[in-house]
Amino acid sequence: MALRSNSKIDLLRRVPLFEHCSKKDLALIAGVADELDLPAGRVLIQEGDRGREFVVIVSGDVEVRRKGRKRGTLGAGNFVGEMALLSKQPRSATVTALTPLVVLVITDRHFIALLDRTPELWLKVARALAERANADDLSDQGAAAHGRPEPSLAR
Repeated sequence: MALRSNSKIDLLRRVPLFEHCSKKDLALIAGVADELDLPAGRVLIQEGDRGREFVVIVSGDVEVRRKGRKRGTLGAGNFVGEMALLSKQPRSATVTALTPLVVLVITDRHFIALLDRTPELWLKVARALAERANADDLSDQGAAAHGRPEPSLAR
């Protein structure tokens, strides 16, 4: 099932990391996104590993586990690993395909090369990262004050 460029752009538009990007920016990002078919049972992200890619789920479902405990299920239109595009932090969860999947994958190497060729994109992505870090800090503070777990599933 090959996605058209506009379909890739529509999926990428939903990703908070790309919220400040124009349609032209999104088209450039879509150009470095590979579409893959993956079988049920495939581990997409392993907790503790270094992140090297970001995944947008086109179809199918995945399970997210942190420290062995189920944290949730994600389906079409969701994404995991977006912080790995620019961070060298270890993965915060394990993500496993529950069903056969179609995904878009963007590797850190291709994304960094794109940002190097398109400096104005750096600012847009940096702004989104700063906003997300601030929101996560505020959310974590609120969750800790109320004894709730942290909000994000997998980075």
